[in-house]
Amino acid sequence: MSLAQDIAILKQIPTLSDFSEDQLRLLAFSAESMDYRKGQRLFDQGDRADGGLVVTSGTVSLQIKGEDGFNEVDRIGAGTLLGETALLSENRRPCRAEAVDAVRIIRIRRALFKRMIQEYPDLAQRLLDVRASQFRQTVASLRPIGEKMAELEQINAERRVHDDSKRS
Repeated sequence: MSLAQDIAILKQIPTLSDFSEDQLRLLAFSAESMDYRKGQRLFDQGDRADGGLVVTSGTVSLQIKGEDGFNEVDRIGAGTLLGETALLSENRRPCRAEAVDAVRIIRIRRALFKRMIQEYPDLAQRLLDVRASQFRQTVASLRPIGEKMAELEQINAERRVHDDSKRS
């Protein structure tokens, strides 16, 4: 794949969509391109995640270990970023990723990504704004669950008081 094609794919990734053409070119040029054969493992569940992987072609099976081995939970294709959080912080891979067919990826190491946002503080601010918005949406989505749990806790507390008063 050409550098121009890599840049076009990187631009489709929401996390990278605010990067300028020059920034994407620098990222694409500095990142590693890797090819995987059908059945080859990109990474295993629990592996140390040192960055993100952008799938540029092919299909990847995402699998989680269960009682009877690994079970597929999703399939992803070109234009998908695996390990978005790993671009910014140390963590472990939450699942296994395996090539369903021939797969090509662009590997963006955390050190490269951090260097990019250090050199372009406006980019870092936009990424921070996007993350903050995502966290606000998550909190808003969880709020009704928290309210229901508080109601259940109140009901349980009332039952305990009622049961204690019966015993007395």
